[in-house]
Amino acid sequence: MTEILPGLAALHGRFDAFLVDQFGVLLDGTGAYPSAPAALAALAATGARVLLLSNSGRRAQPNIDRLLSFGFGRGSFETVLSSGEAAHGMLRARIGGALRPGARVLVVSRVGDGSETEGLDLVPTDDPDAAELVLISGSRGDELGLDAYADLLRGPASRGVPCLCTNPDMVMLTPAGRSFGPARIAQLYEGFGGAVEMIGKPHRPVYEIAHRMLGAPDPARVLCIGDSPAHDLKGAATLGFRGALVRTGIHDGIDDAARLALCAAEGVRPDFILPRFADG
Repeated sequence: MTEILPGLAALHGRFDAFLVDQFGVLLDGTGAYPSAPAALAALAATGARVLLLSNSGRRAQPNIDRLLSFGFGRGSFETVLSSGEAAHGMLRARIGGALRPGARVLVVSRVGDGSETEGLDLVPTDDPDAAELVLISGSRGDELGLDAYADLLRGPASRGVPCLCTNPDMVMLTPAGRSFGPARIAQLYEGFGGAVEMIGKPHRPVYEIAHRMLGAPDPARVLCIGDSPAHDLKGAATLGFRGALVRTGIHDGIDDAARLALCAAEGVRPDFILPRFADG
């Protein structure tokens, strides 16, 4: 049975750990939701473990820096486990095995800070014809159309170059509104015949990493808070975590009946629905 709660304070003391999504829960595409920094600090003050679990293709530190710039306190969360950080560790483990040292990587990103391959024996390239791996970590869908991505990726996909998508979001929130996310670009790559490995929510490996980071608590004592049935709730269910949806984010504006219908389509049901990430 789904509980409709007035605010986050109603959950204080009910769980040992919280996995909190970034975009759509804490951030709206332009900055922080007004109530989110204080609510996150209050949650951490209860003594619960608070880990931010994000489909950001960027690594942990750039995500942390962004949150601090938006007014979140560093003591209000332990770290950000981003899909980009998880992928970085996976790539490190594969170099010298499935991936040759010095392999040339075509990085498709939103912010070209180079963090995706930093510290790895990989060589970024802008030449799709030279690429031995394609890494889709972000989307500039609010600036570029799919045709631009098609022109870039058709060649590598047709040559069978493997691709990692480190942000499985189909839709993203931007200052200009909703736009297509990295997973839509990955879908395009698959349409050209390329093979894509998805890293992040709702896929099980990132939840296993999060569970280990939290010290492997009882899954029933872990609550995942997100805005997406397809990512946050479906992913939480893979390890038996509980799930809460906020009414903000990518499904903002729909009623709870429609929200629950989206959940049913994914084969999941939220334990809780919250108006927003706020105490009340």
